[in-house]
Amino acid sequence: MTDFSISRAFGLMARTAPFLIFRMAVYFGMACAYVIVTGTGAGIGWGIGGFGDEEFRAGATFWGGAAGFGLTAGVLYFLREYILYTVKAGHIAVMVEMIDDRPFPEGRGQIAHATAVVKERFVETSVLFGIDQLVKGVLGAITGLLQGVASFLPIPGLQQIMGIVRAFLRIAVGLVDEVILAHAIRTRSTNPWASARTALVLYGQNAGRMMRNAAVLTLIVWALSLVVFVVMLAPAAAVVYLIPGAWSAGGVVFALIFAWAVKAALIEPFAIACMMQAFFKVTEGQVPDPAWEGKLDSASAKFQKMGARAATWVGAPAATAAASDTAPTATV
Repeated sequence: MTDFSISRAFGLMARTAPFLIFRMAVYFGMACAYVIVTGTGAGIGWGIGGFGDEEFRAGATFWGGAAGFGLTAGVLYFLREYILYTVKAGHIAVMVEMIDDRPFPEGRGQIAHATAVVKERFVETSVLFGIDQLVKGVLGAITGLLQGVASFLPIPGLQQIMGIVRAFLRIAVGLVDEVILAHAIRTRSTNPWASARTALVLYGQNAGRMMRNAAVLTLIVWALSLVVFVVMLAPAAAVVYLIPGAWSAGGVVFALIFAWAVKAALIEPFAIACMMQAFFKVTEGQVPDPAWEGKLDSASAKFQKMGARAATWVGAPAATAAASDTAPTATV
């Protein structure tokens, strides 16, 4: 039995339709950038290949496409902080408000309100990105602590089973890190580092139950992603057909890119909506267990680093806070 409602998750997605449209525009824009730049690179390579024989042209087409793909990946890598801050955290902020039935300020749309809330909690993209990276490391430590307990149990074949479980949990943990950020938004914390530590302790003391929810969702997410990939093979093959030299590897690559775009734009927010429900339900009324805080301090240098940053956090300057309160309204 899980601690989330799939129907409620779909309801949250429907109510945050403006943000879903925003996510689709962002992620499908990325997918199109990959296709266009990769296709342009392959076309340039095909043209250069005209100065040689067929083998040379095939090689030039492939490397031209690979160069275009690599260039796009490099540009998007540098935009990852902005995407986390504006798209992912913004959508989480809106869903948190709707889970708690909090009304938006009059005249302010979802995207404008989410931008103001995220800016108020985390101030800058670098702060949110830093917290997100440390949270992932601490979640890995929590998983390691649970696995460490299992290693002492005298059960035949347990270590082989735990190897499979370990690989699966690494994937499942990827659904949890953004829920930790939701805790800061929901509690209206003025210190995001301290809030993240508190949420991680709450997660740790309920790790078994939370991982069970994450495991079920991981199966759902990857099953849906596989279906999307198969569906996307046909349009991806059509796109490859238009590329000079018919870049043979492009069909699978582009299908993966389109499937990733659907997963990031539509499937992931569904999973996050489910995990937020589970986390809020499981931790309702709980306080952090000092024993678990001690375990994490001992097991994770990243958790200690979060504590050090929480101790030196001064919050948003008055000017920044004022700016967030007067954020421009959105037409979405």
